[in-house]
Amino acid sequence: MASILVVDDEEGLRAFLAETLEIDNHVVQQAEDGSEAIAMLKARGYDLVISDLRMPNTDGMELLRWVNNEQPDVELVLLTAHGDVRTAVEAMKLGAFDFLQKPIGSPSELRLVAKRALERRQLRAFQAGAKRAKHQAEPTLTWGAKMMVPVVKALRKVAKTNATVLLVGESGTGKEVAARAVHGWSAHAEGPWIAINCAAISEQLLESELFGHEKGAFTGAQTQRQGLIELAKGGTFFLDEVGELKPELQAKLLRVLQERQFQRVGGTRTLEADVRWIAATNRDLRQQMAQGHFREDLYHRLAVFPVVLPPLRDRREDIVPLAKTLLEMIGSEMGRPGLQLGADAAEQLTRARWSGNIRELRNTLERAAIVAEGQTIEQADIWPDEALLFEPASAADEAARQQQAMTAGSLAEMERTAIAEALQASNGNRKQTAQRLGIGLRTLYEKLKRYGIR
Repeated sequence: MASILVVDDEEGLRAFLAETLEIDNHVVQQAEDGSEAIAMLKARGYDLVISDLRMPNTDGMELLRWVNNEQPDVELVLLTAHGDVRTAVEAMKLGAFDFLQKPIGSPSELRLVAKRALERRQLRAFQAGAKRAKHQAEPTLTWGAKMMVPVVKALRKVAKTNATVLLVGESGTGKEVAARAVHGWSAHAEGPWIAINCAAISEQLLESELFGHEKGAFTGAQTQRQGLIELAKGGTFFLDEVGELKPELQAKLLRVLQERQFQRVGGTRTLEADVRWIAATNRDLRQQMAQGHFREDLYHRLAVFPVVLPPLRDRREDIVPLAKTLLEMIGSEMGRPGLQLGADAAEQLTRARWSGNIRELRNTLERAAIVAEGQTIEQADIWPDEALLFEPASAADEAARQQQAMTAGSLAEMERTAIAEALQASNGNRKQTAQRLGIGLRTLYEKLKRYGIR
């Protein structure tokens, strides 16, 4: 899902472009010329602008120059007539992602170009994140349980080497945090940190994301593009949910791990994979090997140094320290620094089962921060979802839990209403909506999905 602005003085064409892009669940708005587009760009954030070249008032080239100067992170695609191709090529030299000739051949062509433009924007974000990672302080793991002492000791030891690390544990046990810690403690700490979720990207797109592609490698590949492995040069590459990789990609990844070399999709030039590898999975890879779903040779390449992260229910001494750390993050995201955890709330959290581990703990604390009136999270502010079942210590606790369960539905409805109203007030702008609500953008998208808000 992305936010796209379509700019054209022909109303019929604008409507066609918008409807075509909305098929991919993008949020699309329209402007009739460059002047209106600039005003809209000043008012809200967009990921991509698709603009006609020739328009009254402010034309496409003027709009491109404004975007380059004022909002360089926004991608721009131009629509041109046949006689404007030379101008369009010049526009690409000035920073436009691509151009499409009118009449547009097919809706799928437009959607593909938009997809590639948004991919480039994502890669730019990865690069920006890699640069920021160079200036981050050494990461710290939060724990209090004795069973975590040997885990952290092992992570610190392996961090000093170039050995490939495999982190194993249930979903939400903090595998990415552990991986970031290894990166920060390693000789690669000054290099970029690149992470990819192997389960969240299609097989076809994942190959291009990892290895990049050459111009003409496939339909729509009109320019050469670096892959994430290249962008991670000198740093750490984190493969999350590696157990979800399809067999064909497993073979290609094995070659990279063995030879430390790879080729872009559609290319013949051999490139060096100068990265430190960390992988993570919540699956039993040995069982997958026995079933023929995961390559044994790849497993042994990844599991040079396996580390198991225990579930939160087995290390209850970690719950309160983790909760305090998470509250600091949540408070910062909400613009409410200084959120505190009350003693009764801390006791309530330590008695929870936490089948969803740290991720579930964070969700619970975020809900509590929304409900809480002051800076201290009290027991009454903590209410469970269907998966969060508390084990009462007394009849009074059980009564309190039942009261919380009764109010959970109304609180959820209140939250849904607040989100819907904020979204409407922001004219569908997700970024502004998140700012209005005082929550992170990722959190907003999760809540929109949960409540079925479009």
